[in-house]
Amino acid sequence: MKLVMGLFLLCSWATPVFSQDALFVPENISMPQKGICAHRGANETHPENTLAAFAEAIRLGAQMIELDVQMTKDDQLVIMHDDKVNRTTNGRGLVRKLRLRKIKKLDAGKWKSKEFKNERVPTLKEALEIMPRNIWLNIHLKGDERLGAATAEAVIAADRIHQAVIACGKEAARGVRRINPNIMICNMERLSTRAEYIEETIEQGFTFLQIKSSRDDENILADIKRLKENGIRINYFHSEEKGRVKELLDAGVDFILTDHLAIMLDALSKAN
Repeated sequence: MKLVMGLFLLCSWATPVFSQDALFVPENISMPQKGICAHRGANETHPENTLAAFAEAIRLGAQMIELDVQMTKDDQLVIMHDDKVNRTTNGRGLVRKLRLRKIKKLDAGKWKSKEFKNERVPTLKEALEIMPRNIWLNIHLKGDERLGAATAEAVIAADRIHQAVIACGKEAARGVRRINPNIMICNMERLSTRAEYIEETIEQGFTFLQIKSSRDDENILADIKRLKENGIRINYFHSEEKGRVKELLDAGVDFILTDHLAIMLDALSKAN
């Protein structure tokens, strides 16, 4: 069966070949080799990018959790996808123009359900504090070099280098590397063709690459094989079809991003 795949995003790391030793994983921690990624937490049933959504993703057993980070007017790191707070809170305005004190007063849960009334916008520090140490953290940055540097410092302070993959553009990546070049980075700067993505991934020794679904592609299986032969791990964005979990994993995908976490985790358990 052909896979529905297309454009590529790169996830980068300074070490060419993936291994737990290369990532300085503590001896008592075993990181998942394959699995399901909770996109903005368990956002199907819980308000996205909140501690409630992350806690539910952890309870369900997600192998990777994706979250979005922005910087406030007073240089604090908060978890939110959109530039504005309008969609997911009862407030209005750009995150970068609001102070943390103001953002913390907003209700980030009632829009989803009365059950989550008074759920607050978490800081990155608060989110990291509840995360298990044996799952991947896919940290997507919405900002520049200052945000990259501040996020790197937060990851280091929380002792999460072994599990954090920071997804960002070139400017933010410079900030991350300035603080610590050994932190994993997901390069969100797109190239013009998939061939260029693959070649740069192999030549530069990246270890993560994210595939974005698009259309039937006759060459995808060969491309995946080439990437895997070069020690590159593959994230797939995204799938909501439980019937495709085994297909994607068998093809060489390592982690599948999804908004339907429970059913995809159930399919994963049956595929193993």
